[in-house]
Amino acid sequence: MQEYIYLVVAQTGTYPAKFFRFFTKKPYNHVSLSGDINLSEMYSFCRTYTPFPLPATFNREIVGEGTLGLFDYIPCEIYRIPVTSEQKEMYHMIIQHFVHNRNTYSYNLSGLIALYLNISWKREHSFVCSQFVAYTMDKIGIHLEKPFCLYKPDDFRRFPEAELIYSGELNHFHEEIIRSDKDKLIHNL
Repeated sequence: MQEYIYLVVAQTGTYPAKFFRFFTKKPYNHVSLSGDINLSEMYSFCRTYTPFPLPATFNREIVGEGTLGLFDYIPCEIYRIPVTSEQKEMYHMIIQHFVHNRNTYSYNLSGLIALYLNISWKREHSFVCSQFVAYTMDKIGIHLEKPFCLYKPDDFRRFPEAELIYSGELNHFHEEIIRSDKDKLIHNL
């Protein structure tokens, strides 16, 4: 059976997200990783407390809760990337490392500026969402076309091995995947 990891590229209605959308002119300005199609294990670097953009660090995101629970409409695209069993196991090990060492990591606020100026600046314990996703993909052996610190959320929409499986609203996808057989849903997409 083929294994996958999933990329969720989304646009929430937070003020920082609106600012980034205005600044980048891109439809989506956040990316998360999931090890399952149900998105029950979705991770990224994002705000720690719903009302405040900072502090931010590595967090588990849950559809319908926290920041994702503030909005009834969250446009998104969901991609799947085929991985080997070994890569999937390594993915889980990396996620567990971040979970257990969460307090070691921080949001790469200064690196965010470097990222949008296209300056390669790797910080050992600081990431923005797209850097975390690219870093994780690199560590499990998925080829990157540039340094992980230069990846922006929109880059994953054109990622060579990524297959678009859904384009629409995140809450709707999550409700449908919970209600229906996941294989049937993916077949109909």
